[in-house]
Amino acid sequence: MRNRKRIEEIYQYAKEEYMALGVDTDEALKRLNTIEISLHCWQADDVAGFESPDAELQGGGIQVTGNYPGRARTIGQLREDIEKVMSLLPGKQRLNLHASYGDFGGEKVDRHEIEVKHFQSWIDWAKKFGIGIDFNPTCFSHPSADDGFTLSSKNEVRRKFWIEHVKRTRKIAAEMGKQLGSPCINNIWIPDGSKDLPVDRYSHRVLLKNSLDEIFSEDYPKEYLIDSLEGKLFGLGSEAMTVGSHEFYFGYAVKNDKIVCIDTGHYHPTEQPGDKISAMLQFLDGLMLHISRGVRWDSDHVTIFNDDVQLLAQEIVRADALDRVHIGLDYFDASINRIGAYVVGARAVQAAFLFALLEPAHKLREFEEAGKNFERLAFLELLKTKPFGAVYDYYCLTRDVPVSEDYVKEIERYEREVLGGRLSLRSAV
Repeated sequence: MRNRKRIEEIYQYAKEEYMALGVDTDEALKRLNTIEISLHCWQADDVAGFESPDAELQGGGIQVTGNYPGRARTIGQLREDIEKVMSLLPGKQRLNLHASYGDFGGEKVDRHEIEVKHFQSWIDWAKKFGIGIDFNPTCFSHPSADDGFTLSSKNEVRRKFWIEHVKRTRKIAAEMGKQLGSPCINNIWIPDGSKDLPVDRYSHRVLLKNSLDEIFSEDYPKEYLIDSLEGKLFGLGSEAMTVGSHEFYFGYAVKNDKIVCIDTGHYHPTEQPGDKISAMLQFLDGLMLHISRGVRWDSDHVTIFNDDVQLLAQEIVRADALDRVHIGLDYFDASINRIGAYVVGARAVQAAFLFALLEPAHKLREFEEAGKNFERLAFLELLKTKPFGAVYDYYCLTRDVPVSEDYVKEIERYEREVLGGRLSLRSAV
């Protein structure tokens, strides 16, 4: 365990270093503490869901790799894991839930039949912890998505099936927002696309637009529900064409008063998603982030504090848009301890936002306006070696969560005492 007095002493040194630049670290930590991170439920169970006892991810242009011991196989286990993750994180969290994670009680409930009652236990669980929930229709891992098309399908029966599914998720999400007193973001992502060169892209996009128009025909109060649309460059099986592209959803969102989800793994590897923040906020009321780490492709590696995440945070803070951008994680790594994956990713995002909040923004802008580009670059480089890690350690200390590497030991203990027991239980069954 870290020495409390030592952490406080080091923080005082860091506070003085930043004060010399005109930055108040206490104020930065207050702002950091207002940021909610939406924890994605699917990291805990490899995107399997609870529609059947042997549920597993099937297609949909996404893939989980690895088989690390201890995967959550019941709702109780998944909640236990999320609770453990939240106990190791400072700040505020919420839960991001997919429709396939309903509490179905062993009953066979197809996607177009889901109701609020199948998610009431999740709402009650969230009330217990005083957190909000975000929601997502699950338009993959289903026989009606086997041909690679859902809301843009030319098969009218299938298309109507998925329209009904998404309509129901909006109704459920609105009830979540109402009961929890926090707007629920219902984020629509579909796997629709073509593996090889299509001839008729246009008709599929007409169908997608028509489907969305029908889905959004019912209005819900914005204090309960926020509709979000998530585009993608390509996926497994949709390499040549993705119907729900970034251009399509951005245009639709601007015209129809929706928000757009920026998934950081859904762009070309040479693009910087952070550069899009200030552009898109000119035309949209808000944005949703799904922060992932793509390695050569949309590989959904665990988020780390890298240049891409740093730029995301900086652009949001520099635009004074913390109240307009909703932040969530979205990766699924089954090759390492899943609890550790959550905590590493969430802490990396928090560290990136703290780094951004500790910028002497006024000084940097003065340099830029005066054409002092050398001075601007020099200060941006100097900031990289300032002791922001000491500020984050102090933040963890004051929020009564493990400081620095102490969380690693706690996750190892959880693996021995909880995750390991799941293997024995599974063997007994």
